Amino acid sequence: MSYFTNFPKVVVDVYGNNSGILLTDITRRVRFSDLAKRNNILFDFYDVQGGETPEYIASEFYGDPLLHWVILFANDIHDRYDDWPMSVQEFEAYVTEKYADVNAVHHYEIYQTSGDTTRTIEIPADNANTIPVDAITVTNYEYEDRLQDSKRRIRLIKKEYISQIKQELRSRLRGN
Repeated sequence: MSYFTNFPKVVVDVYGNNSGILLTDITRRVRFSDLAKRNNILFDFYDVQGGETPEYIASEFYGDPLLHWVILFANDIHDRYDDWPMSVQEFEAYVTEKYADVNAVHHYEIYQTSGDTTRTIEIPADNANTIPVDAITVTNYEYEDRLQDSKRRIRLIKKEYISQIKQELRSRLRGN
């Protein structure tokens, strides 16, 4: 099942000449409830390897590359190009293009001294801040690499729930 298969159709007068074209209503939105996302029983977790696409993972995990939308859906990925982890080559090109100096300081970090002392506090790398002696330097490259790492861990809906997810999607899109 393709993601847009069950979306309703609408007639749109694209050219303003009173002759409508039947189009898929892509403005419909459905999402997992926050409660469902917190229910780890529904999910397996997976670390995306360099260059793997949602289609590849859907084919490997579900046996159907057309179920790539389930992966995107389960992970609140709305923009496949910004929200999905990049391959090594894409990442290197991106960082080089974004920053004049990939090794320049992006920010500094210090560990909290009270509460959860495993958490860090970011201190911007600007002249207005006094940087503590024990602060850890984080370069532009390290910062972007951490962002990519955070995108690699994804949720995969367990296979036994796929038919239920498809049915619920159909129902919600039809307004039932």
